[in-house]
Amino acid sequence: MGGMSRSLLAVLAALTLASCATARPRAQPPAPMLTGTPGRLALELPRGSPPEGLTPGVHPLSSESGHALLYVPTGRPGPRPLLVVFHGASGQARWMIDLLQAQAEEQGVVLLAPQSADYTWDRLIGDYGADAAVLQQLLSATATLVPVDPARVGVGGFSDGASYALSLGLDNGDVFSSILAFSPGFSAPEHPRGSPRVFVAHGTADQVLNIDQCGRAVVAKLKEMGYGVTYREFEGPHVVPPDVAVAGTKWFLGS
Repeated sequence: MGGMSRSLLAVLAALTLASCATARPRAQPPAPMLTGTPGRLALELPRGSPPEGLTPGVHPLSSESGHALLYVPTGRPGPRPLLVVFHGASGQARWMIDLLQAQAEEQGVVLLAPQSADYTWDRLIGDYGADAAVLQQLLSATATLVPVDPARVGVGGFSDGASYALSLGLDNGDVFSSILAFSPGFSAPEHPRGSPRVFVAHGTADQVLNIDQCGRAVVAKLKEMGYGVTYREFEGPHVVPPDVAVAGTKWFLGS
């Protein structure tokens, strides 16, 4: 990694593999965004030889500003697709790993599940801030730990995490080629760019985020904005059924 930039070296100095990830750390000022703009992400790949990769399994990542879980599937040759996944309000990163791990292992997808700094994600309670800045750190570190295919980097989430994935994903459509939104409440991008494709799933009996006011309204807005949307309704409440999780993962991989 002799050609690595100073910014990426700083990220790696602040973000390390940890033996465990339990209580949320005390709030610390996160490193500035590589782009210099809140909420604008960049995927900076290491120069030279690709990283050898981590052993398969779940690896906690930790920094002074936040932490996450990184799931690495059983080794496959070549760069791998990466899916960043956001938990719902008051949730845990582990829930998203548990939801998608089986499909990620089968399809060879790396999962990056950040933990929100507050009870929900920064954009849902104001402007982009700590969560987006920590995600920039996580993306840069992940690219040095496992070989990532930049053409197959997606973002997804459930409930509040789905709303965050839509907002952040649309604002960074040049980084994320795909967005998976399981039962979203809304999308609130600030400055959309790129043309990411979108998958939305919502339960017809959702008692938390009404399908008419949320899922169907979100899809209509996205189509009006010109995005290509794959929409799936299912009979059920505010959950992600296993078959919907499978469908979303396969859609992300283009199958």
